[in-house]
Amino acid sequence: MGHGPAVKLGKDNASGFKTRLGVWMFVLYTIVYAIFVAINATSPKSMQNILFGQTAAVVWGFGLIGFALVLAVIYNHLCTKAEAKLNG
Repeated sequence: MGHGPAVKLGKDNASGFKTRLGVWMFVLYTIVYAIFVAINATSPKSMQNILFGQTAAVVWGFGLIGFALVLAVIYNHLCTKAEAKLNG
């Protein structure tokens, strides 16, 4: 004996919007990350500069993590809004 699904699954009219948004956010994050990698590859000494009491590399690293979290919150908000509008 088991139980059924927690929710009834149906057609998601917002799936196209969510896919496009996810791809664009992935591209945006990839560009920012590529800039970080390019700076490290071409000018590693610049990452030794002290910013806010830490090296630039640490600040960039935490910035990338924070940026990913911000993108996730924005994605969730926009997808929830689109689902409510398109799925009724």
